[in-house]
Amino acid sequence: MNDDLHRILIKGGVTSPGELKDIITMLEAGGLKEVFFGSRQDLLFPLQNAKEEQLEQISKFNTDIVSDRSYQNIVTSYVSADIFDMTHWLKGSTYLYILEGFDYQPKLKINITDPKQRLVPIFSGNLNFIASESEDYWYLNIKLPHWTKSVYYPVLIYSWDIHTIAKAIEEIYRDISDVEELFFILNKRLDTNNRTIERELVAPYIKFPYYEGMNRMGLDQYWLGLYWRNNKYNLDFLKELCGYCLDNSIGKICITPWKSFIIKGIKSSSRPELERFLGQKGINIRHSQLEMNWHLPVDDMEALELKKFLVLSFDQNDISTYGLTFGISNETGKRTHFSSIVIEKNAPTTMVRNFAIRPTYNVLYFRNFDPNTQEYKVYAQEVDKMELPGLLMELSKQYFYQLGRAVPKKEAPKNANVNILKEVYQCSSCFTVYDKTYGDSKSNIAVGTPFMDINENYCCPVCSAPKSGFEKIKLQIS
Repeated sequence: MNDDLHRILIKGGVTSPGELKDIITMLEAGGLKEVFFGSRQDLLFPLQNAKEEQLEQISKFNTDIVSDRSYQNIVTSYVSADIFDMTHWLKGSTYLYILEGFDYQPKLKINITDPKQRLVPIFSGNLNFIASESEDYWYLNIKLPHWTKSVYYPVLIYSWDIHTIAKAIEEIYRDISDVEELFFILNKRLDTNNRTIERELVAPYIKFPYYEGMNRMGLDQYWLGLYWRNNKYNLDFLKELCGYCLDNSIGKICITPWKSFIIKGIKSSSRPELERFLGQKGINIRHSQLEMNWHLPVDDMEALELKKFLVLSFDQNDISTYGLTFGISNETGKRTHFSSIVIEKNAPTTMVRNFAIRPTYNVLYFRNFDPNTQEYKVYAQEVDKMELPGLLMELSKQYFYQLGRAVPKKEAPKNANVNILKEVYQCSSCFTVYDKTYGDSKSNIAVGTPFMDINENYCCPVCSAPKSGFEKIKLQIS
């Protein structure tokens, strides 16, 4: 991401047409013609000559322009609700109620998502709240900035406690070393309505959806997905679109992490007018899926040109990438992408930094091509740009070869019955067992006493057979 860009944080990726129109008016007053969408459902733009304070005074909605990179937008899968598969109890309104509770601007990345959708990343945050099958309860997957691995909070979180717990973690996380310590401190500080985890979270593998165009939603409504391949959204067009939404009682506009946006709840009677409007503006709503499944750094022309080159190669070779997603990164070693395959641009070595040389790239992919596994694999390193199309096409073939065959790793349930062989001593006459775990209270032998340390005068407490009559055996227990 270009660090010179300023941001407007659209909480949860959800805004109203009135609020977005107000933001556009503010940006136009700053001399802007276009705006970018960010991967955390925010708006990004260069501020040019105007000052933040001057523009913020124009806004009727008290919109804040954020220049401090340490603040983070809250990401939610509200955009997927009612248009893609979803957890049975989770509604769009649930996200809105939860977001209302956040009365502070977080510096930790917070994701609030449904595991049954693929449009919004589940594990790309520091605090990942993931809907469980129990109504109004969420798993919490945690990876704090100074932790090397993500872990699960030991209980489920109640919907209306999410903002309370997130804020409490924000206040103390720098001094927390592990999840046990975190759970202990929060339990002492907060009175929350937690619930026992009855089963571990299994995030199902879901193919990446086609999210563009006019699509049916329920019996008498539609949703519209709009995508610009260069991620430069014209402010004049957006303002007129907001006007259409206001005139047709459409309440929400949703930004996706894929630098696109979705409008839900378009009535059948309003559809012809919207189609005329889009046609008059020359808006394409049927891009190839080959180019809609990419994550690129914002306002990075080199990355955009690389994507065009790769997409053209796919198209010329009639390669399908349905279900796959790709990302281009300028930060080698960064592991926060949520695309199936990542192309990393290597930084030039200090020895050749002053010379014009062709960049090299690394190609990585998630295990089973599923970002939810959170496990990267290296496919190729230090390769030239011209080698990338062939490598990615080979990877796509691997993806389709394993599709439906890949079996996710399963950990044994904590209380699962596991057969264990245990060494004990058994009387050969009556088969009575001496187990040091229990000792022998009748003979005054303490718990934990090894059989070899017992006095030679010891006799079987049942048949009085001597100690020499006992044999060591391995006993199977469950």
